[in-house]
Amino acid sequence: MPATATDPHTSRTRSWWGWGYVDAHPDDAECVATGALLPGTLARPLPVPRIADLPIGRPAATPPAALAHLVTADPRARAAHAMGKAYRDVARALRGRPGRIPDLVARPARDQDVTDLLDWAGGHGVAVIPFGGGSSVVGGVEYRGDAHRAVLSLDLTAMDRVLEIDTASRSARIQAGVLGPALEAQLRPHGLTLRHFPQSFEFSTLGGWLATRAGGHYATGHTHIDDFVQSLRVITPAGTGTSWRLPASGAGPSPDRFFLGSEGTLGVITEAWTRLRERPRHKASASVAFTGFARALEAVRAIAQSDLSPANCRLLDPGEALLSGASHDGSAVLVLGFESATAPVDGRLAAAVDLARAHGGRGAAADRDAPPDAAVGAWRSAFLRMPYLRDGLARMGAVVETFETAATWDRIPALIDAVRTEVGAAAARATGHPATVNCRLTHVYPDGAAPYFTVAVAGRPGDEVEIWDDIKAAANDVLHRHRATITHHHAVGRDHRPGYDRQRPDPFALALRAAKDALDPHGVLNPGVLLD
Repeated sequence: MPATATDPHTSRTRSWWGWGYVDAHPDDAECVATGALLPGTLARPLPVPRIADLPIGRPAATPPAALAHLVTADPRARAAHAMGKAYRDVARALRGRPGRIPDLVARPARDQDVTDLLDWAGGHGVAVIPFGGGSSVVGGVEYRGDAHRAVLSLDLTAMDRVLEIDTASRSARIQAGVLGPALEAQLRPHGLTLRHFPQSFEFSTLGGWLATRAGGHYATGHTHIDDFVQSLRVITPAGTGTSWRLPASGAGPSPDRFFLGSEGTLGVITEAWTRLRERPRHKASASVAFTGFARALEAVRAIAQSDLSPANCRLLDPGEALLSGASHDGSAVLVLGFESATAPVDGRLAAAVDLARAHGGRGAAADRDAPPDAAVGAWRSAFLRMPYLRDGLARMGAVVETFETAATWDRIPALIDAVRTEVGAAAARATGHPATVNCRLTHVYPDGAAPYFTVAVAGRPGDEVEIWDDIKAAANDVLHRHRATITHHHAVGRDHRPGYDRQRPDPFALALRAAKDALDPHGVLNPGVLLD
């Protein structure tokens, strides 16, 4: 399904410039009301951008007749494939500066189509940008520069079927272009689920999750898509390969690991065998409030280092809890959830709550004389609504964006303090307005955690992208100094390249370059991502 088409499962229209569905975007009144929360925003929202105002010229390349049925130069399709859904993408669209718009959009329906398109592109200097749902927030699906005569966006969403299900092994062979809801709809009649739910679930594909090593539903245990992969089928300009489908193997470096996280630079993932699970029948959730964030961190570490394995273990700092409606008294809030297909989980939830209370937690919902799951429900609703509100704030001239990382527990407290202090100061210097920097933990491990930060500040009209780039550079410096990863689950793309270049070992960079040269000799696959 193209990124601006009507979703056949919902009959709703996707936005070409912002997050999600057009009918869910904040209207002008909601934009103004939300913008009032940040001092210094615009008096009225910027207009919704129009494709007719974009500089979309004639394509710089024409495919051969044999491929013409796969390719379109339609302006709306090209605009929808020009950028991802990061704040800087939204801000550029609002200001009419989308960058280089692809010349063509291709929608292959089978592996041979992908091979033929790569062969043509390699022989004619056409850059190929693999594209799933287009939800990248790191510049992973756009072209930057002028080294190629033309740009082809390779939209995989026509390859969207579950091809085979092995109920004995509880796994399935799935085409990479399937969007999250369509994937689950095909598995549901079998009582099975992949159970991988990133925030972008509605608007991202299996292939996109694999290519970016996406994080999903589980806060512990199976946190990344990596954990669900049995084998991959990948088409490269140098040939096609399919790894053996195995539960585990010690046979040298893993071919699956080699392509997981390769972000379309080494090949195009077209199929995967994935591990499935039975659909959960037992669920339980609760929230626990903390007066002090430091004690809350200790509680989360205790839970992560236990054997309880919560499906959800999200810690919201006071600012994040206030924004989500989970708390209104300055408390930090821990949202806990457990699920199972085979046994009740109330006992595990109770044990986790006891651990939290042993570290100073209290029943947040009970303190507000509300149903026990009120904070959980408020957080869940805000979690799904937040990207739309970000776009509404962008229309009010605000700079609102997130970034995430991961570090070991010994570094977490100092890392969070440094980000709040230094990134907040950088945002205030860049804008002249007070900035808000909130934090939540999205994933936790026995040895560390993944803090996720939200920055919000009023921008300067017309300079929003440059301001965010300055703030992001300051954030990257803090992460590097604290030995925290440049990304836990958002991928590298083009926006994280400086941090990724500093993080990876030099010998690995040499090996990656050699692999790129061998598999993509003409250098057409997603140029500028991971390496030059």
